[in-house]
Amino acid sequence: MLQLDHLSKTYRTSEVETHALADISLSVDTGEFLAIMGPSGCGKSTLLNILGFLDSPSKGTYRLLDEEVSAMSEGSLTRLRRANVGFVFQSFNLIDELTVEENVEVGIVYREDAENRRARVREALEKVDIGHRAKHRPQQLSGGQQQRVAIARALVSRPKLILADEPTGNLDTANGDAVMALLTDACADGTTVIMVTHSPVHAAQARRTVKLLDGKIVSETVL
Repeated sequence: MLQLDHLSKTYRTSEVETHALADISLSVDTGEFLAIMGPSGCGKSTLLNILGFLDSPSKGTYRLLDEEVSAMSEGSLTRLRRANVGFVFQSFNLIDELTVEENVEVGIVYREDAENRRARVREALEKVDIGHRAKHRPQQLSGGQQQRVAIARALVSRPKLILADEPTGNLDTANGDAVMALLTDACADGTTVIMVTHSPVHAAQARRTVKLLDGKIVSETVL
């Protein structure tokens, strides 16, 4: 599915140089559920941003679906991301002015005609059991419901890869477990899921856990 080889990321200012990632090599198989753990500032979010083309490495290579991402133009990266990558964020990142169904439709607004978009949106909302809230706005939903909408938005494009950054971090235990069940189901359907988490309980539901420290992989656990 994807391959990182000796990938590093350095941020530089006029006064300081920060090494966010150092010599990361990692392979992730199609349909795998991978958890990334580590203390704050260890490079977890930087790694996830690079995987989702929101940032670029300073050194090393990144291949996704047999394509060398590091050498792509911004336009090619955007097309590859739209076609293959879905995002789920801790803060939901829903648009308050849009309804639930409109928020989900954002994930495919440029890819389908109106009739197909509506059908895909309905399917995604029903999959996460939030179809009855389709006409509501985000502020009318609980945190758990908002995260379900965010997952529906990620699923609606039928991505090959879902990147989840602390998807249960703002939720209580019951809603966090429900979100984990949705991500596990997506993985069972063949979607690759890479999740950043601080929760050992939720990380244990992944097939493999990678731990980062000071921008380096320090351990891997396979369940």
